[in-house]
Amino acid sequence: MTDALDPEDRKLLTLARATRARNAVPEGAAVRDETGRTYVAGTVALDSLRLSALRTAVAMAVASGATSLEAAAVVSEADTVPDADRAAVRDLGGAGTPVLLAGPDGTLRDTLTAG
Repeated sequence: MTDALDPEDRKLLTLARATRARNAVPEGAAVRDETGRTYVAGTVALDSLRLSALRTAVAMAVASGATSLEAAAVVSEADTVPDADRAAVRDLGGAGTPVLLAGPDGTLRDTLTAG
């Protein structure tokens, strides 16, 4: 199923997977802004701060001046993308922004919208 993806979306999954593996975190995420720039992040799990990888990636995009998102990707063992994560994507990219969910091996499990 991943082979049928647009090359730019495949790149998002590759970046998310690499971030998850490199940082040994439960999730890796990547987002692409309106100019094609990508932002990657892993799960943040501090005593005083807990953020999913996707919310962290969205925050990094906003902090870097992005005004919209074209797509988002998450690599996780989870079966779905939590509503709060999709809401962060929706806030910046709109309800129709695609959110790709892949397993740890990079295999695409689902394509959702930020909804």
